[in-house]
Amino acid sequence: MIQGSGHRGQDKTRALGEKLIATAELRKDAVAFLSPSRDRLLSYDAADNTPGAPLAVDVITENIVNYYGPIITPQEADNYFNILMSQINWKNDEAIIFGKRIITKRKVAWYGDSPYSYTYSKVTKHALPWTPPLKMIKALIEEKANAKFNSCLLNLYHSGSEGMGWHSDGEKELVKHGVIASMSFGAERKFAFKHVRTKETVSIYLQSGSLLTMENQTQDHWQHLIPTTKKVTTPSINITFQKMS
Repeated sequence: MIQGSGHRGQDKTRALGEKLIATAELRKDAVAFLSPSRDRLLSYDAADNTPGAPLAVDVITENIVNYYGPIITPQEADNYFNILMSQINWKNDEAIIFGKRIITKRKVAWYGDSPYSYTYSKVTKHALPWTPPLKMIKALIEEKANAKFNSCLLNLYHSGSEGMGWHSDGEKELVKHGVIASMSFGAERKFAFKHVRTKETVSIYLQSGSLLTMENQTQDHWQHLIPTTKKVTTPSINITFQKMS
């Protein structure tokens, strides 16, 4: 843990924070991890995701990734996980790669205000009507993120053997530079960002019941992924709330 060893840990935290601030000042396409109050920069230990000592910053970058941590209790997260596992209309995902249709082990579902059409990996999907539990999660996230959403994409990873490759959520159907909110349930999974030009990476671990938002031009300059791992043997569900244009 970055700040867990007295003055030495605090020095490491401050050094990391100063590096991030310097990066933000030099590059408008830097990514900043902000606290829920949106006025302080947080550093995270790559091993356990523990927030370091918050540092005041004057720079708000063009791209903001805001990790709130768990926004509901562990019991509530478990309850939602079980409901989603049993009530969502899960289907194996499909993708067209080099002209071939690939069926993934990972399962997906898409819900929204209307039967929107949404195309990614050259496959078009149509949104289903909201379920009551999804409406409850949506209302909770809209309050926390101070944003409105009209659709969500759900991904079910049965274990660490299933993941998602590098990509950006920049499909033409989405509102450009809108807020994208991601809530996780079940097994804790690593979530990584990679800058499209410099290839630098930033990784955190998404806890069950946690919320992460991506804003502004993040999708223009950063890709993200959920890597596969042998360390995770239980399922996880990720819900990405978006706004269709």
